[in-house]
Amino acid sequence: MKGQFIAAITKLIIIITVATSLSLTAAAAESDTDYSRASNYARTSANGMGAVATIHPLATKAGLNALEQGGTAIDAAVAAALTLGVVDNHNSGIGNGNFAVIHYADGTVQAIDGREMAPRAAHRDMYLRGGKADASLSKTGALAIGVPGALAVYDYMLKQGGKLSLKQLLLPAADIAQQGFPLSVVSHERIKATLPSIRLFPATAAILLDQKSKPWPVGHRLRQKDLANTYRQLAEQGIDYFYRGDFAKTLDQWMKNNGGILTAKDMAGYAMLIREPVKSDYRGYTIYGFPPPSSGGVHVAQILNILKNFDIASLNQADRYHLLAESMRVAFADRAKFLGDPDYVNVPKGLIAQSYADKLAKKIDFKIANIAADHGAPPNADIDFFGKHTTHISAADKWGNWVAITTTLNTPFGSKVVIPGTGVFMNNQMDDFSIQPGVPNSYGLVGNYANSIQPGKRPLSSMSPTLVVKDGQPIISIGAAGGPTIITQVLQGIVNLLDLGMTVEQALTTPRVHNQWRPRATMTETSLPQSVQQSLQQRGHSLQFRTFSGVTQAIKSTDGKTFEAAAEPRIIETNKMMH
Repeated sequence: MKGQFIAAITKLIIIITVATSLSLTAAAAESDTDYSRASNYARTSANGMGAVATIHPLATKAGLNALEQGGTAIDAAVAAALTLGVVDNHNSGIGNGNFAVIHYADGTVQAIDGREMAPRAAHRDMYLRGGKADASLSKTGALAIGVPGALAVYDYMLKQGGKLSLKQLLLPAADIAQQGFPLSVVSHERIKATLPSIRLFPATAAILLDQKSKPWPVGHRLRQKDLANTYRQLAEQGIDYFYRGDFAKTLDQWMKNNGGILTAKDMAGYAMLIREPVKSDYRGYTIYGFPPPSSGGVHVAQILNILKNFDIASLNQADRYHLLAESMRVAFADRAKFLGDPDYVNVPKGLIAQSYADKLAKKIDFKIANIAADHGAPPNADIDFFGKHTTHISAADKWGNWVAITTTLNTPFGSKVVIPGTGVFMNNQMDDFSIQPGVPNSYGLVGNYANSIQPGKRPLSSMSPTLVVKDGQPIISIGAAGGPTIITQVLQGIVNLLDLGMTVEQALTTPRVHNQWRPRATMTETSLPQSVQQSLQQRGHSLQFRTFSGVTQAIKSTDGKTFEAAAEPRIIETNKMMH
């Protein structure tokens, strides 16, 4: 079961709110990498300015350090993300893309799209061999890689709302890469789970494997000298080094030598986009999510709209989990039908219409699961669309800057490719396209033409960076990792916090369910009470069990002065194995 989880969790999540900081030394202190201490992942500041929560203690400390230097929540978020690219390299790095939702101090809210783009030479049938999709090509190797956008977003964020320079945030992370950090249980398990693919690429194996081509053991000090050099080059030359300079040239040559299609011209042509956030209302709270090409913001809003028809707090556990699973099922059916990059396909705004959700809610039967559910017909689906060109990181500060970012390589270690001499792990986001209608991707998700491959297009994503606002004041930042379960984790976190009045830690600890329409099964965590499991089965749910389904971080503040933060408790419990 543990291995099953390790293979499933793929999206990076970081939750950060502003806080004062201890200094981050180049060589990680032993106490800073005690993976068994929950306080190393989620900390509140002594003076009440805020909190930081990430998936790795060193990233948490990096965010705190940026704040101590006078930075904003935006600086803290970027510092944590760059550090996670070093210490959490199976999940994220500068070789991938991201989505960010930012609430600036002046009240402006932006959705920043740093999603990977398909290379110019990409085409709909590029993974077909003999008329059938060869799914391995979109998952591993040169053809799996999209043009990464994370650095473009970080650079933009710092220019818009930061007080520190990219150089100031890169150099401490470079020092960690140079001097190393102890490998965690989770990272070790990820290496083991992807070992055959890692061995295919010498530059990757040189980082993650020992001289006998075996995974480095838990506690091994992992050093990444090439990545340290890349970070230092970026610190001196800026992101042009990555998109137009030596990195792009090195990548171009590697692609030519290894059957790839991504070029230096593709790198130079990357453009991040500013989109209008998905804005919805839930019981008096304003929810800001990410719009297409993320499906997360749309379907979190859609499912919450369905749930507004029910008094969740009054339901017993079995009824509540049944309601959640059924609401998820119909939303994911719509995802498969309608969602894609809005710059290439029309995604109907009617998906988040309350009238549409009310109709879907009426179809939910508390006595039986609707396993035959199919996509619906949202209002004005042919005329009203979402706009064109429009390890998760969340941050907040005393000035009212709040940040939510989700960033990912996709599956563990992405394409498994490290561009030789750079230390940069490259994504495999091309697998998030529908490589052939009806063919599931790594997470069992199916799609159709709306998410087919086209040059320059951005693949559909489940990433769901989310901010919750009450009376103009942000109060919650939440995001998750775990493929399609990102959407349902964020949803359940919001429900637990707003409907059930839980603390952040309780909200994250509570057992989760997940239903994505196809396959026809409801995933449940083994910690779900037996009585609830039996009740769901009696209603027709085919249950699939996992030890746990994903990784969520969240921060809550009701007054903007005191902060409550928690990192994913299941990850912390896993990492306790090394102590």
